[in-house]
Amino acid sequence: MSAQQNVEDARDYGRKVDFGRAASDYATHRAGFPPRFFARIAAQLSLAPGMHALDLGTGTGTVARGLAGLGLAVDAIDPSAPLMEEARVLDEAESVRVRYHVGKAEALPFAEAAFDLVTAGQCWHWFDRPRAAAEALRVLRPGGALVICHFDWLPLPGNMVEATEDLIRAHNPDWTMGRGTGLYGQWLADMSHAGFTGIETASFDHDQPYSHADWRGRLRASAPVKASRDAASVARFDADLGALLAARWPAEPLMVPHRVWWACARKPG
Repeated sequence: MSAQQNVEDARDYGRKVDFGRAASDYATHRAGFPPRFFARIAAQLSLAPGMHALDLGTGTGTVARGLAGLGLAVDAIDPSAPLMEEARVLDEAESVRVRYHVGKAEALPFAEAAFDLVTAGQCWHWFDRPRAAAEALRVLRPGGALVICHFDWLPLPGNMVEATEDLIRAHNPDWTMGRGTGLYGQWLADMSHAGFTGIETASFDHDQPYSHADWRGRLRASAPVKASRDAASVARFDADLGALLAARWPAEPLMVPHRVWWACARKPG
């Protein structure tokens, strides 16, 4: 399957997905972007305390919280109020503050040139991308940066991620978004077509530890499971995943290969 087809399938599939149904599992079990990512973009973009950032499609706030930890003033927006309620609990535990707003990336309730930085973590494929890119450009100050970033598991031949994706597909044949590489060249065209310049990309690989319980929770929180299936279907999938892990990968923690990838670009000015 081509990368472009994968993106088209994501948009179609997204119409069936409600991550609010999986908010608790999402907050409890899904690992966020690793600290190295925030250190890298802080250096790359010369981020400094007091700068104003906006995180699109924030979910449970993993990117927003990381930016707030750098001392930035952070607003965040998502269509799902339940996810952002979980985000507030996580923020309190980490002693950071983020201002959350219910809304969509394609119609931002903010003034023109209000932000130094706009981020979109693990969510760009769910958007009407040209509209989201145009809105990001509008709310950025001249010289401000857009960062689109991903933290993707990597299905490699014979590994546990590949087997997990096969199990997802067996339970939910409508899901066709697997076998990704964690690289998103299409997003560069979105940036340039919207008027951004100075586009750069970077990536690094990261082994994320997961217990069996957390990997099962991570999968329950995913789009093709709890966010789009009924409770009985979710329970059947979860039981089968537990059996698969016990039989083939019994040792804990599981070291799950991931790729962190990001693209950044500037608003001319």
